[in-house]
Amino acid sequence: MNGPSEEHDEPTRDPIEISRRFLESMRTRRTVRRFSDRPVPEELIRNIVATAGTAPSGANKQPWRFVAVSDPALKREIREAAEREERDFYEHRANQAWLDDLRPLATDAQKPFIEEAPWLVAVFKLMKDDARNEQSEQVYYVNESVGIAVGMLLAAAHQAGLSTLTHTPSPMSFLCEILDRPSYERPFLLIPMGYRHESYVPPTLQRKSLSEIMARDRNHGLEP
Repeated sequence: MNGPSEEHDEPTRDPIEISRRFLESMRTRRTVRRFSDRPVPEELIRNIVATAGTAPSGANKQPWRFVAVSDPALKREIREAAEREERDFYEHRANQAWLDDLRPLATDAQKPFIEEAPWLVAVFKLMKDDARNEQSEQVYYVNESVGIAVGMLLAAAHQAGLSTLTHTPSPMSFLCEILDRPSYERPFLLIPMGYRHESYVPPTLQRKSLSEIMARDRNHGLEP
């Protein structure tokens, strides 16, 4: 009789311990607004995007496109366009409550991180299925599907030791023009990605406790 295969020789890992370790790792994830010029290999970006591509989606249509940008001229063009929208936002479109909420983040219309980060990942949502098969072009739950994929992208980047920022200049139609995207691709998010600059200290922010974000059954919340 053959003995047990090698894949069963290792004792089963405790799933609770695995979840704790992952939680502790993700608790150190912070949004970064200043990046090092330390190079990031393209293979690392490819693996991170491939991880995002494993996300669930409505009818498995996978309605996302991740455009990875490293060309300095393109990054400068994107920065200039983003800052035009940001100036209009800060000077005219944002109400006082919004500006007050942003104050602890120390943000303004200047976005140097767009050029500093070795990579920008522009996320687009697909408004039709462009796969070359016999399925329909219809897509479903697009925002939900792309949002889940982005969450997995951010987690994968953090696990690889990279820092990220979720940047949402509005409107973002300039990305379609600059990156020459087809009309059915709509900008969803712009994510600078790289290593955090050694001098950058993220602002001190308080995350909600588990009792504030989770309820069980019909209870209004968990016990503190």
